[in-house]
Amino acid sequence: MGKNTKEAIIAASISLFNTNGFHGTSVRDIASKAKVNPANIAYYFNNKHGLLEYCLTIFFERYVAEIEEGYERIEQGATICLKTIARNILFFQYENIHLTRMILREITIDSQVVREIMSTYLMKERFYLNRVFERGMQTKEFRHVTPDYMTLQLKGLLNMPFLNSHYMSEVLHVHPNERYFAEKYLKEVDRWIDGVLCRNEYEPAYLAVN
Repeated sequence: MGKNTKEAIIAASISLFNTNGFHGTSVRDIASKAKVNPANIAYYFNNKHGLLEYCLTIFFERYVAEIEEGYERIEQGATICLKTIARNILFFQYENIHLTRMILREITIDSQVVREIMSTYLMKERFYLNRVFERGMQTKEFRHVTPDYMTLQLKGLLNMPFLNSHYMSEVLHVHPNERYFAEKYLKEVDRWIDGVLCRNEYEPAYLAVN
């Protein structure tokens, strides 16, 4: 019963935070949607901010785990490693689309909780991606790039469909909640890695270091 109550609260909060925003959602709104007593929210999460912090934490714990799993393939080459990381992130976000949408929106707001997330989980993300980019340049798989700018571009590619889902469905008529989209879009991300980062086998070597 306790586990079901806690999961109902989490599911209700994700739905309402997506629809009304964090500040537009009250504890009573969450309790009503979850069909629980408001005291249950205080019991499990202390308050609404504690509930948001819990959602952020469980998301980024799993997010970083997906990156770490992909990084385990670094000895197979930087290209394979980066493509695996990109796939893991993309499918993790697709499989948790409502939570992803809510998290991506909330981390654009400056707060103590978000700053803590930045200084822990997102610094880990930067560490692993930098290692992959540096490895690729050392082995001449990748052109000479600025890792931070490449991280910015890669994150833009992976986050945009889930942060702008209404634009995706209403303007582009593609649906990020469908597996077909995730599989097709992954091919485009791989194409970006091949075209922007990877050296062509006939490319003069000096282009890789300039």
